[in-house]
Amino acid sequence: MPTEPKIDKTPETGRGGQPNAETIFRWLATAAGATIVAAIALIALFLLIRAVPSLMANEANFFTSTEFSTGDADNLRFGIRDLFMVTVLSSVFALIVAVPIGVGIALFLTHYAPSRLSKPFTMLIDLLAAVPSIVFGLWGFLVLAPQIAPVQQFLNDKLGWFFLFADGNVSIVGGGTIFTAGVVLAVMILPIITAVAREVFALTPREHIEAAQALGATKWEVVRMTVLPYGRSGVIAGSMLGLGRALGETIAVLVVLRTATVAGEWSLFDGGYTFASKIASAASEFSSPLPTGAYIAAGFVLFALTFVVNALARLASGGKVNG
Repeated sequence: MPTEPKIDKTPETGRGGQPNAETIFRWLATAAGATIVAAIALIALFLLIRAVPSLMANEANFFTSTEFSTGDADNLRFGIRDLFMVTVLSSVFALIVAVPIGVGIALFLTHYAPSRLSKPFTMLIDLLAAVPSIVFGLWGFLVLAPQIAPVQQFLNDKLGWFFLFADGNVSIVGGGTIFTAGVVLAVMILPIITAVAREVFALTPREHIEAAQALGATKWEVVRMTVLPYGRSGVIAGSMLGLGRALGETIAVLVVLRTATVAGEWSLFDGGYTFASKIASAASEFSSPLPTGAYIAAGFVLFALTFVVNALARLASGGKVNG
């Protein structure tokens, strides 16, 4: 007769009824995880509590208004339409630019470059993550913006019939547009995407690669059939980390983007503020509760937006990350 396999159950307590090391470690790990969840929940609760009075006193539609006037506490008129537009356009454009380049660099470093070349290249790319935001902002404003202005003018002339490349609410001359800000953000998030993709691609099971090679696959076919499918979830995770950085970037965007006197129309050649740069630019107004609450309400939307982005990323990657 078959017998049931014996299950080794680790006792919950040691000698004298005291918890053993395994139980203590499990308690500590659970407490650490619960602390993070509690901290996030408390942050969201704080933002919501501080934002509600200002939202109740708001004389404009919070979601559709293009105004953001908080100078008079008795006549608050603020909305997030323009902030949402500039934040999403600049961040998504940065992601579109950075992801193909980051994946290409990761593939080159893990499967094409010799080791003597891959190590210094890896170090150089990783050093980009250590550059302060203000340096990227100054570079974007003083160096990149004037150089990229002719490219923007060309796109506006040839593709102006498409809303993304239509005339914006600021002049293209000088380059202080969402397009320029998106390129600066792409450079800033490139090390994050490259690092995550590189680590996942390097962990591709060797037997998968050798099986493809045994079938006569070329180098590109090996990458396409084994490396890219295995690293898909990792690339998505790295991209969402980069997107989160782009959504919350403040100083570089504040330096690069020009302010606009009229509302934008979803063009890459618009100017304006992102959520983060708008909040940072108005720090002097944080002395009164109601005007401060208006900016806290905008911050709460950004807080929620990052959660939505990460939830969509988990769904797209199947709820797991390879490696």
